[in-house]
Order: sequence, then structure tokens, then C-alpha cells
Amino acid sequence: MPLKPQSIRKGVTIKINDNVVEKEELLALSTFWEEKHITFFKKMLKQGGNFKIMNDYISIIPAEVLRNNKGDKWSNAIVKSPGPDDRF
Repeated sequence: MPLKPQSIRKGVTIKINDNVVEKEELLALSTFWEEKHITFFKKMLKQGGNFKIMNDYISIIPAEVLRNNKGDKWSNAIVKSPGPDDRF
């Protein structure tokens, strides 16, 4: 079963044999992969890295995650810090 289009998110750069590929090319190539290759590819999409599937060298560069000065993932939620007027 090949990859589905929603598996590949925006912002992820995928190179096969040092050539940047488009989503359609990757979907066509995945029709020749075994199920274990597809599972491994999906895991690598999340973390990025370099690996080989069926004589093709694949490099994945994930989208950059914004982090705050503590190293935590940045959230858009505004958190109110407790002040002198807050009793609870």
C-alpha cells in the first residue's frame, strides 16, 4: 500500500539521491515499497534523518519547530503569570 498524500506535510524537505523531490514523485515511488519501508519512512518524517530504501538514499529535513528560551516548544497560548492581585 503506497503512501497517502496527507502523510507528507508542508515544510518538510525530502531529497532522494541528493535531488529534492515533489510530493507526487514520492507517492509514485512509494508504490514499489514494502509495508515495512512505508512504516519506517513515516517514522523518519517526524524526526528527520538520512537512510536508504531500496537502493535510494533519502534525506529528510523536518520543518523547524519554534522553541522558547527554555528549549520548550513554542505555543501561541498566552499564559497569565500570577501577580499580586491574584488570590487563587
